[in-house]
Amino acid sequence: MNVRTVFIILLLGLVAILVLVCILVSRGGNCNSLPPQTFPEYRQSERSWLFADLTQEEMLHVVRYLKTSLGTTLKDASYANPSDNCIYSIDLQLPPKATSLSYLDNGGSRPPRQALAIVYFGNQSVPNITEFIVGPLPEPSYHHDVTVQKYGEKLPYYRRPPLMAEYKQMAFFLHRAVFPTAPSFMREVMSYDGTNLAAVTTSPRGLRSGDRSTWLVLFQNVSGFFLHPVGLEILLDHSNLDAFHWNVTKVFYNGQYYRDLAHLEKDFMEGCLHAQKTKRVPRDGGFSSLKPRVNPVEPGPSHYESSGERYNVRNNQVSSSFWNFAFRMDLSRGPSLFDIRFKGQRVVYELSVQDTMSVYGSSNPGGMITRYMDASFGIGYFTNSLMRGVDCPYSATYVDVSFLAQSERPILTRDAFCVFEQISGAPLRRHYSNLYSLYYGGLPSTALVLRSVTTVGNYDYIWNFVFYPNGAIESKVYPTGYIMSSFLQDGGLDFGHRVSDHTLGTIHTHFVGYKVDLDIGGVKNSLISNDMTFENIKAPWSPDNEIRQMKMVKNVLDTEDKAAFRLHDNMPRYVYFAANSNNKWGHKRGYRIQLISFAGDHLPETDPMERSVSWSRYKLAVTKRKENEPFSTSIYNQNDPWTPSVAFADFINNESLIEEDLVAWITTGFLHIPHAEDVPNTVTLGNAVGFLLRPYNYFDEDPSIHSPDGVFFTSEQDFTSCDVNHIACLPKTATCVPKLQPFTFEGFQNLTRL
Repeated sequence: MNVRTVFIILLLGLVAILVLVCILVSRGGNCNSLPPQTFPEYRQSERSWLFADLTQEEMLHVVRYLKTSLGTTLKDASYANPSDNCIYSIDLQLPPKATSLSYLDNGGSRPPRQALAIVYFGNQSVPNITEFIVGPLPEPSYHHDVTVQKYGEKLPYYRRPPLMAEYKQMAFFLHRAVFPTAPSFMREVMSYDGTNLAAVTTSPRGLRSGDRSTWLVLFQNVSGFFLHPVGLEILLDHSNLDAFHWNVTKVFYNGQYYRDLAHLEKDFMEGCLHAQKTKRVPRDGGFSSLKPRVNPVEPGPSHYESSGERYNVRNNQVSSSFWNFAFRMDLSRGPSLFDIRFKGQRVVYELSVQDTMSVYGSSNPGGMITRYMDASFGIGYFTNSLMRGVDCPYSATYVDVSFLAQSERPILTRDAFCVFEQISGAPLRRHYSNLYSLYYGGLPSTALVLRSVTTVGNYDYIWNFVFYPNGAIESKVYPTGYIMSSFLQDGGLDFGHRVSDHTLGTIHTHFVGYKVDLDIGGVKNSLISNDMTFENIKAPWSPDNEIRQMKMVKNVLDTEDKAAFRLHDNMPRYVYFAANSNNKWGHKRGYRIQLISFAGDHLPETDPMERSVSWSRYKLAVTKRKENEPFSTSIYNQNDPWTPSVAFADFINNESLIEEDLVAWITTGFLHIPHAEDVPNTVTLGNAVGFLLRPYNYFDEDPSIHSPDGVFFTSEQDFTSCDVNHIACLPKTATCVPKLQPFTFEGFQNLTRL
């Protein structure tokens, strides 16, 4: 073979390679080759601004206004002492619903933007918490004290959620004032070196109103420390506003209670204490580490939109061909959605998380007293950056969130929300006909998703809001993260399962509360239930024989008392909000509430703390909407559950529900008895709870029949043709290469370490 021949062969090979590259590149372009979709004007409205989180500029203007207008010195909360005055938080104050609807629907004037500022007044003769409405934004000129109007009293200072600065002072007090009182025990038993122990605080903080005493449970300070308790728990009284006067009132170790750590040290030195030396675990946590036990191999399946995004995210508004809604992140309560419309018609005015709550059981004091109410810590405050390709599809649209809490400067959490379109494994509907006529018709279950994730201590909550083309909305939360554990003592197995040498996974419940303000065909709705029964009848064609005939049972739930279903009550299988208008077939247009829950038992109502979490008595309670009942709980309930600032049970007072503006308060949850497979991490599978809002005679037919994703062909058609069956085109686009953004992760920014 001569040189010329070799050259020609190489040249032809190079040309072939270039052609293949061009084909792949062109196919890669197909993934995003379609122009952006446009939507009707109502879906692009700037009116979603009404529900938008405060901008950083607005927050800073409120801070400056308060510092110059309250007539007192305000310290920066990031380093304030309990005895100082400081701004705890600044968040959006929503306008009244009637004002909002006037603006949204009737061309009324735009409501002023206002902020809700929570201020701690520790440096006063009577320390207190005060809430101010500040406005108008962005340049505020007034503030109104609304504390008594909202709560019927001034708020005692001991109800305040602790600042991060107070937690730091508690940790400092432990290390500098408490541990040195037992030097031999801490060194020889705890292997304490000044850095290897971490304290987890429990709540509530005491046993009666006015208490501020916290059990501090000690763990080894390693990755996944929640699974490494050391058996030492310390009760710290930090009620005094001067940390110099804080003191330890009780110590628990190895099943015994001691007056303080010095008392424990004395018993240890005298040989009266049976102590087991703590076995140090590596910094990576060993069995608690989330580092994969195998090396990565080739990438797994990936999710992306082969024809580009079929939705639009602009500021705080999401639009698609079916859906339109606004969203925000409430600092305390987490994700909130507003003005949810299907094909331009509002079906929900507000869908918002209210709180998550857990009750624990343990043989140890820290576990047995724990009733966590996460809104007090800040469900929105602890929202974190989403991981592309794990928390959300890599190609999803990501949205940042800004907030101001425990500091005078706003904090930006990048990628706090994601929006994407998903397809589930099962079709939304389908039918294959082999009788009389031969055809196939079906619709893949595509849905629009809004997602965020909150990490409150050991638990992560994945918040999903899913919008389907048949007009249904699914709200679901997926709990994951680490279980909370206790050091295994005698009798501990009554409270959970052993998951390591000295680690007890402790029994607990999860409850999640939601507010759902449905507006079906307007604000005047009623509540109706449908169910079934069997009755005995004579067979009409054979009177000598009986048959058991199924029939429908319909009731109007006309008062709040009739519409309050306790957690384990029998509830009608169909409960729906009904409009005062009918569909084409003469039925009341409605939306059904369908619960997805397997909750444990609620805290007994005889418990002195129960009223503070009385929202979780009910799996569903429907009340008449009132502006002075905006939330089912309060951030102050955690630190004074014995005299709650808001008790949801008081909302239910037998008012009429006939053609009123109604609100559904929904509680879902599950019982968790941890087991070996919860180590190192609890999986989301099987633990997701939530609810569905499903159209119920709202339409004249299933609106998903108008979805362009539908497929239909008969036996007489060429179903391999793209004109007949768009799925037949899939092989032409299946090998396309999506144009993905470079990987980023912002989750380690703006963090405060204890």
